Amino acid sequence: MQSPLTPMPEITVDFRAPPPSPVASGRRSTVTNDDVLTEFLEASLRVPDLVLPDKIFPKQKQLEAPPEVDFVSLCFHCDDALRDVVSDSLARLGCFQLLNHGIPLQLMAAVAEAAGGIFEVPPTNRASATRSPEKPWGFEEYHAGEEVGDGSEEFVWCNDNELNSKMEGIWPIGYPNFSEKIEKLKSRIEMVGRKMLPVILEKGRIEFVGGHDEVGTLCCVYKHRRDNSVSSSLKYDVIRMLIRGTDYSHSFCFHVCNGSSHFHLYSKKTWLSFCPQPAALIVTAGDQTQILSGGLYKHVIGRPIFKGEKEESISMAFLYSTQTTKNNFQTSRGRTISLCQQAILALILPLVYHVMIFFYNKLN
Repeated sequence: MQSPLTPMPEITVDFRAPPPSPVASGRRSTVTNDDVLTEFLEASLRVPDLVLPDKIFPKQKQLEAPPEVDFVSLCFHCDDALRDVVSDSLARLGCFQLLNHGIPLQLMAAVAEAAGGIFEVPPTNRASATRSPEKPWGFEEYHAGEEVGDGSEEFVWCNDNELNSKMEGIWPIGYPNFSEKIEKLKSRIEMVGRKMLPVILEKGRIEFVGGHDEVGTLCCVYKHRRDNSVSSSLKYDVIRMLIRGTDYSHSFCFHVCNGSSHFHLYSKKTWLSFCPQPAALIVTAGDQTQILSGGLYKHVIGRPIFKGEKEESISMAFLYSTQTTKNNFQTSRGRTISLCQQAILALILPLVYHVMIFFYNKLN
């Protein structure tokens, strides 16, 4: 029997109840005040109440629309004051609106209309053109339990022979027309990007060498449901960005979203919203631009919001990158030795070795 004067053993706080004390059956506990002990045990073993936030995401902040930048004044008239406006906007927001860019609105509308047919392909026929680590293009994969038509859908297009072959097989009537139109729009956007990128990154600070051959501009085509402002699809975009960042490395993203009522900007710390200019291309800075600017410009992702009368709307995001930017981007990570340089080095090293042996024998 345990003496009343024996000190109580230390009770470890755990989420599981401790085993019962070895008290003989049919006898009362030797502790004189059972109520005090019971109250102490209940207070010690109680799981604390955790107060969690009601929302996962920070409160949305309304923002005055980013500056409207005239493309001709910026790139052809060399307006230094306007370039400072762009630089300040990219540093604070990672975004600006580009006007007078020379791309016909009729072309953008025609491509968006043709792109709507992509999402009419039945889900059962999309398997051969579904995105994967080996195939960055195609339909966004949907898992078991997800309904394709409930939220936004995504299709990634690029000028790839395998993609063209697969899409012509599952959408033979509409895909050639869509491919021809989006290729024209891509070419016009690349012309804008080629002219604008060296101006924004300042030629004096960043050395541009070689040509401006594109490594491949990708286009993310989105189908939006009406009034989908804070739906699960947008939350999925934010979660994906926070976990793995942007899917594709790029310099700038040109958003074609005529008819959108709002545009959301997401970074790792903020969530901003503004009303875009209908005729503007929304330009957001990519990861390459952030690195090449020494961290001055802010890398963000953007999504348009549609609240009009149309049940479904189409937007496009062109992720633009140049070969020049890619070379500088890779140089910032580390230099590589080409095969030709390795071959020359392999020829020189034996000669150096024999010369060293010759002089060593001479001296001895």
